[in-house]
Amino acid sequence: MPKFAYEAMNQAGQEVKDEIDAASSEDALAKIRNLGYFPTRIKEKGGSKPKAAGGKKKTSGFSLGRVPTKQITQITRQLSTLQDAGLPILRSLQILEEQQKPGLLRNVMRTVSEDIEGGSTLSEACAKHPKAFNRLYCNMVAAGEAGGVLDVILQRLAEFMESAEKLKKKIIGAMIYPTVVVTFAGGIVVGIMIVVIPKFKEIFLDFDVSLPGTTMVLLGTSDWLLHGTPPGVAIIVFGPFIIMGLMKLIRSSKAGGYALDFTLMKIPVLGDLIQKSAVARFTRTLGTLINAGVPILEAINITRDTSGNEVYVRALSKVHDSIREGESFAAPLRVSKVVDGLVVNMIDVGEETGDLDKMLLKIADNYEEEMDTAVASLVSLIEPIMVIVLGSVVGFIVIALFMPLVSLISSVSG
Repeated sequence: MPKFAYEAMNQAGQEVKDEIDAASSEDALAKIRNLGYFPTRIKEKGGSKPKAAGGKKKTSGFSLGRVPTKQITQITRQLSTLQDAGLPILRSLQILEEQQKPGLLRNVMRTVSEDIEGGSTLSEACAKHPKAFNRLYCNMVAAGEAGGVLDVILQRLAEFMESAEKLKKKIIGAMIYPTVVVTFAGGIVVGIMIVVIPKFKEIFLDFDVSLPGTTMVLLGTSDWLLHGTPPGVAIIVFGPFIIMGLMKLIRSSKAGGYALDFTLMKIPVLGDLIQKSAVARFTRTLGTLINAGVPILEAINITRDTSGNEVYVRALSKVHDSIREGESFAAPLRVSKVVDGLVVNMIDVGEETGDLDKMLLKIADNYEEEMDTAVASLVSLIEPIMVIVLGSVVGFIVIALFMPLVSLISSVSG
């Protein structure tokens, strides 16, 4: 009987490496699961991987750029449908590869097909392409392969990615309108300051009139924009890029990333939006992984690494340590105070009833609904603020220019 070497996770989340006798890889999977392990890799000992059909040379897994999430979601849903119809995984991937236009995704699909034809599992083949399939994706696929429910897991993955993309689009969509308005309005104001104001300055100097304080401030700002050191125009144009570069530099260290995320979460309105987004993301990710059969400790590690917020990274690290020591999920979350009491209580109830995954997904649904309300509130708040700010700027320019003109007209009339 063939012997299979395997790697797996036990109930405590620890890695186990061993060998097992089985008639086939499917039989080996079943035996490993019966031992209470979660298999992550299985390979027949002494077996050589067959070459690709037709003697084709495997294409390299190296590629530039990233595959868009929308494309990955689409092929995941299609692959789920093909698996549900009973097609072999290799044939399903070949069908999807033929449907793709020439490009990065088609190259990735071809390489994944060749790896599977060579004896790899789908999760192993996907793990070689981190720019297309992230760690969460690969672990959920591995869970589906181990449980024999790959079609169901792929369907859940597609739904998860669609929800995450929808959440991202809501936030981006809320910021497009104010960003465009502020950019155009700012450009017009800067244009007035560097083109129109200098001409008025020449008129005022020619007539030698005394200028009020508001006009002096306006002329000084115009001079700074044109002749400052460095010129103000350069600061306005390149300032956003400098700020983004500094934020990226700060995020390069864990302490800096934590300080930045913590500060952003304290900003009124925007901080509440960031917090709701982070909670919805980590609860949906963790709930989906646990529901897929991924061991709790591994699921927390994956969720922590994909949370995108250092405040929640630290909180989830404490949760991981707590569970590893045999304690509860809810206690460290309650101490960290990064989520509302309602979230902690729902997680606590989920632990007690054994429905932690369902509770986490309910929390995610709840927070995504609150996100809709928060985004609408943010948009409705930004609009009047923009009107007030832009009106004040334009009013200041008009008053600063016309006050000396009134004095000039009066002196000419006299």
